[in-house]
Amino acid sequence: MADKILVCKDCGKEFAFTEGEQDFYKEKGFTNEPKCCPDCRKARKAARFEKKSY
Repeated sequence: MADKILVCKDCGKEFAFTEGEQDFYKEKGFTNEPKCCPDCRKARKAARFEKKSY
């Protein structure tokens, strides 16, 4: 299994879906590839966390 180059649906930037990440996804039973790059995923997670803080 080789690294895959995917395109982020949020920013349009290309990012690598590495062999290790693919193995992790398979191990966890995830069937879909990531749609967002790591930077956009971090930004979304931070935004969710900010919404929850009081």
